[in-house]
Amino acid sequence: MAITEVERRRGQLAALSIAAVVIIVGVPLWWRTTETYRAWLPVSQIKDLAKLQLHLSADVEVVFARGTVTPEQQKKVPLTQTQDEEHTVDEDTTLRYRYETKYRTATIMEEDAMKKPTAAEADLSLHMLSESPCGSLVVYVIPESSSLLPEDVNVYIGQRRTALVRISAQMRVGKTLEQLLAQLEPQIKQVLQVMSFSHTDITVALSDRVRFRPGNKESIADSMRAFKSSPGYEITFSLLNPDPKSHQLHWDIEGAVQTYIQPLLTKLSPLANFSMDSQTLYYTMLGVTPRFDSSFEAYTLNADSLAHVINPVEARLGSNAASSNPVLNFLLYVPDIRHSPLYIHDHRKQEVPSNAFHSPRWGGIMVYNVNGFYGSETEFPVHVNINMAKVMGVFLAQLRLLLGVQSLSPPPGFLVAPCGSTGLADWELDRLMWSRSVENIATATTTITSLAQLLDQIGNIVINDNIAQQVSSAVTSLQLAMAELEVGNLGFALQYSKEAILASEKAFFDPSLLHLLYFPDDQKFAIYIPLFLPMCVPILLSMLKIVSEARQRRREKQAKKE
Repeated sequence: MAITEVERRRGQLAALSIAAVVIIVGVPLWWRTTETYRAWLPVSQIKDLAKLQLHLSADVEVVFARGTVTPEQQKKVPLTQTQDEEHTVDEDTTLRYRYETKYRTATIMEEDAMKKPTAAEADLSLHMLSESPCGSLVVYVIPESSSLLPEDVNVYIGQRRTALVRISAQMRVGKTLEQLLAQLEPQIKQVLQVMSFSHTDITVALSDRVRFRPGNKESIADSMRAFKSSPGYEITFSLLNPDPKSHQLHWDIEGAVQTYIQPLLTKLSPLANFSMDSQTLYYTMLGVTPRFDSSFEAYTLNADSLAHVINPVEARLGSNAASSNPVLNFLLYVPDIRHSPLYIHDHRKQEVPSNAFHSPRWGGIMVYNVNGFYGSETEFPVHVNINMAKVMGVFLAQLRLLLGVQSLSPPPGFLVAPCGSTGLADWELDRLMWSRSVENIATATTTITSLAQLLDQIGNIVINDNIAQQVSSAVTSLQLAMAELEVGNLGFALQYSKEAILASEKAFFDPSLLHLLYFPDDQKFAIYIPLFLPMCVPILLSMLKIVSEARQRRREKQAKKE
């Protein structure tokens, strides 16, 4: 009897020991070795970014030339005024604009520069005196008697960051400086709308974050036409020769790119990296058969059929699989002899002067007719040297539109100088940089907040140190970009916004976040139950037996006492 009691006691101790080892050592060890590693993320800062408050600041300098202010008015300059605007886009996005305007009189060298015979020469001379930083503007106020501007022009927009504004004598005589500035303010605002950012441009740039509600049809067209912001772009020039037996084509694409395209891309280098290539495709036909129009004695492509041209041609273009950057395609199509000449007609059945069209976020196609080389005694194939100046003029205009350089209609009385050999004015670059900076910030904040919500909802996803580092880098870059925008440092703001969007997308598309690497809860139960059930059932039954015996002994003791 004593031996049986000892063995029973020994069995209880063994069961308790095993249960203690399992609970104290086994369970924590299993929990520690199977837990999902989740590195620390700046969740509070990400939540702050969900409520986006963008502050944009632009510096404007208004310079009064001799004869535009009276001696009494001149005593009160230099003067600085600040104007703030606030716009609520939606419940999570607020825009605040600050325009800091500094008024001063022109220096002697600036007065000499404004004595040039033309406004273009004056613009160049003023630019040589002092180069304005990105995002800033200098407005020179000239008297009515100045010969720089034609009679019907009151405002001249130059190629740089300068503008000339003419005021009449009635605006300054018998008025205080405050009254003069109040009358001048509408013209200054118009200049800002043309040369700097506008609320419509910034709202369009936020389309990835908020529902797009443009103010006019031009904004819709511009936003749908241009490519989205990207760290790099691939540009491909293709020559399509569907009839090589009749045409032997030669195009100096390398020289033309260096002459016409490269200056523009060099100026756009702060925005993105560009790479270019070219190719010649033979026996490549359009996806639509042109129709012969007897009234024009030529073959025509109407506007309704242009949408069906691209897909069949695109299949022959090929793609750069090594790059994820958007591709801008520019195609030069030389019609075969059976469908020559070929002209593109618009919706009004009028001939398009450039004989070209572009497709939003894809590229452009130009039809180049060579029927002038045909004659009664022509020997085939005809050798054709393509006029690259004509072709590149069209492609350059299309490239500007596809990259987001908007074609503005200036207000009445405005004269906008041609963009020059670079294909882009300095203030046009600034407008694009404002839009791209805001677009990058909007895209990066959307990406990083979406990632934070995903990681919060799915607790099984591993957050390794690399992802945490990319998220922290994106948040820091976003904060720096918004801070630089607030103080008007456009160049730094653009750079930080590019870093933010690169880091956020790298974190979001990290391969370790793929859902296939993790098991749902039902699959976890299916794996763990066969492992733990055979071990846990005996231990649990032993514990229940020990508890039952302890209760039985307690009852027996109480019965003896009674």
